[in-house]
Amino acid sequence: MSHNNAPTLVLLPGMDGTGMLFEPFRACLGDDLRVQIIPYADQAGAGYDQLAEYVAPLLPPSPFILLGESFAGPLAILLAAKKPPGLRGLVLAATFARSPRPWARHLSSLVPLMFMSRAWAHASLPFLIGNRAPRALRQSYMEAVSGIGNAALRGRLAATLSVDVSSSLALTVVPLLCLRATRDVLVPQAATEHIHATRPDSILKAVDGPHGILQSNPQACADHVRDFIAANVCRKSVQRHQGLRNQ
Repeated sequence: MSHNNAPTLVLLPGMDGTGMLFEPFRACLGDDLRVQIIPYADQAGAGYDQLAEYVAPLLPPSPFILLGESFAGPLAILLAAKKPPGLRGLVLAATFARSPRPWARHLSSLVPLMFMSRAWAHASLPFLIGNRAPRALRQSYMEAVSGIGNAALRGRLAATLSVDVSSSLALTVVPLLCLRATRDVLVPQAATEHIHATRPDSILKAVDGPHGILQSNPQACADHVRDFIAANVCRKSVQRHQGLRNQ
């Protein structure tokens, strides 16, 4: 896959919204794939619809693959459903199309009481990137997650409790790769099964690791994404070009 004909891989970060935690994954992708990160950390109280309005103008006009990680999965789905002209594929990593814990909606009244602290960020670390994560990654995680403001935390938690973009997912037509973390305690396997039921043609890949698979197992994720682009995006682009040339 050469840099010249490969589409840009556009990355939408998880709940922290910074994009800081993509570095391990980005390093494993190599230099022949263009990568664009669209952060939204400054969009504190925005829900999914508002985030989609913010991100849409930032998408490249040239061919691109859209990847939504964790919290950003529904955001990526909403954007893909609008069928931007450059979109060639969709990747959903450790994420969901509807609230991954429906029973938690009953706890929505407690969201305004939640606050972010460094202690909370440290307590969540094992569930998101694992206890064996390299020291540099743990430091990056602490910096990114503990930097989430209380307004952003509450807004994004509330959004995940009520989200259901299943109808938007059904409208997407580009090739879809879904990466599931095998040891995910935040997003259950049922969330991936729902995505596949909505888009039966989606490609499912299980990746060993906790919820943050792009951080804890970046090489496996990078391999799956590169294979997906080569087989389902670049090859179809070549076939489409040959078909036009033969007309």
